[in-house]
Parts: sequence; C-alpha cells; structure tokens
Amino acid sequence: MNDVALGHSTLWDLETIMQASQGGEAPFWAYILGALGLFIYQSLDAIDGKQARRTNSSSPLGELFDHGCDSISTVFVVLGSCIAIRLGTNPDWLFFCCFVGLFMFYSAHWQTYVSGILRFGKIDVTEVQIAITLLLLISGYGGAGVWDYKVPLLGLELKFFAVIGILCGTALSFFNYFRVIFGGGVGKNGSTIAGTSVLSPGLHIGLLITLAITIYKKSTTQLFEKHSCLYVLTFGLVNAKISQKLVVAHMTKSEICLQDSAFIGPGLLFLDQYFNSFIDEYIVLWIALVQVALPLSHQNNMD
Repeated sequence: MNDVALGHSTLWDLETIMQASQGGEAPFWAYILGALGLFIYQSLDAIDGKQARRTNSSSPLGELFDHGCDSISTVFVVLGSCIAIRLGTNPDWLFFCCFVGLFMFYSAHWQTYVSGILRFGKIDVTEVQIAITLLLLISGYGGAGVWDYKVPLLGLELKFFAVIGILCGTALSFFNYFRVIFGGGVGKNGSTIAGTSVLSPGLHIGLLITLAITIYKKSTTQLFEKHSCLYVLTFGLVNAKISQKLVVAHMTKSEICLQDSAFIGPGLLFLDQYFNSFIDEYIVLWIALVQVALPLSHQNNMD
C-alpha cells in the first residue's frame, strides 16, 4: 500500500511539473515532495525484504508485488529526475537518459534470470536514487533554472554534469550486470535458470528500444519532443510489463515467450507511421498508453 500511495503522489507531482514546464518552472514544493517521496520509497523498499525474511513471511507473491511496484515506480523516478534538471530542452538527451534508466532496471532482472540471484554492486540503484533525491532537492531550493547555468571555461550547462554523474553510476551497474550475464548462468552448460540462452531476455528489451527509437526519429509531428512525458510513460509501462514477465519467469524457472500484448500499443504507433500517420500520432499514443496500462493495472490487482 505504501508503494501504491507513493506512486499516486509521484504521478500528481509529475503532472504538476509537466504543466508548469510548458509555461515556466514548477513550484518548489513539487520538487521537495518528489524528493521526500523518493527517499521514503527507497527506504521502505530496502526494509521490506529484510523484514519479510526476519519474520519468515517472504513468498514468491511478495517478491512479485515488490518488483512489480518497483517496475512502475522506476518510470516516474527516471522521468521526474529528467524533468527536474530541465532535460526537456535537449530532447535527444532526455530520450537517452530515460531509456537508459528503463534498460538498467530490466537488466538487473535479466542477470537475476541468468544467475538465480538479484545482485547489487557497491554503487547501484540505492546510490542512484539518493543522487536523484539530491537533484530534486537542489531544484526545489534553487529552482530548476539553476541547471541551465553555464560553467565558466567549460561552457557546459550544469545539468550535463548531473547527467554525467548519474551515467557513470549507471555504467558501473551495466558492467556488473553484463559481467554476470556473459559469465554464464546456473543452468545446464551455462544457460539461464530455465535452461535457455542467456541472451533470450534481450529480445523483449531490444524490441522495445528499437520501436521507441524508430518511432521517435520517424515521427513527422515531433511526437516525442511535444509529448515527452506521455511518450516515456507509455514505453515505460511496456518496460514494466516485460520486467514483471521476466520476474515471473525467474520464479517459475520457465522460458520467456516473445509474444506479449504490451507491444500492441507501440506496434500501432509503428504501423500508423508506416501508413503516413493515417491517424493523428498523438491519438494513437494515448491509445497505446491505455492499452498497456489497463492490463498492467488488472495484473497488479490480481497479484
């Protein structure tokens, strides 16, 4: 319930920032609440597993619920942090940072599917979340415009130093995850926990990122530039859906099926572009969001 409540609070804060970004800065309290919500969320997320093991109440259902909430929260955390440092003024960087964050979340569970254990390095998701909390606090205290300040001599805006710092931590996590993945799994002949190729989970995330990049670059109406939040939310929820599917495959030691209804929405966007945007891309994007959000919501309620 705490994760769900924080998710609703984060969504409300995010909507406030989205509206303000169209005509000015968001109020300082939106960033402060975002930082507070993220700190509480990551603290509870770190505590619940230890508490479950201490009371001997851990279960596969609890694990799925935990990681399911994480998969959805990641979308808002990534998008909110990019908005806080005004990356919307640089669409390519905004796209890159958002989808790197989504990819890294999926990769963490990819290596779990291979090794059978969810491993974290000395600098990993908790440290990144704390860094994002600090970014939100800076935006709340000094205003989001502080990130547009150009550092003398270097001529780079302050926001890019924040991006570089976060990407350095992400690169370290990337190295740790894929060292495990390419090092071989616990299955027969170095396969995954289900006995499949260690590269098999890459099909889902590879398809997602390929569709996201293609639609972004081929759009004739600047779909991503004009509706960045809606775009990232749509593809972020698709990532949440396939990440949960990967978690279930790990718990049941089963093979991952490539077919997934989550790709229907992005597929519709791709087909619409193929037929020269027969339907307004913005309308199709909303359809895609609803199409992936409703089954995901139903799945979480069933869980």
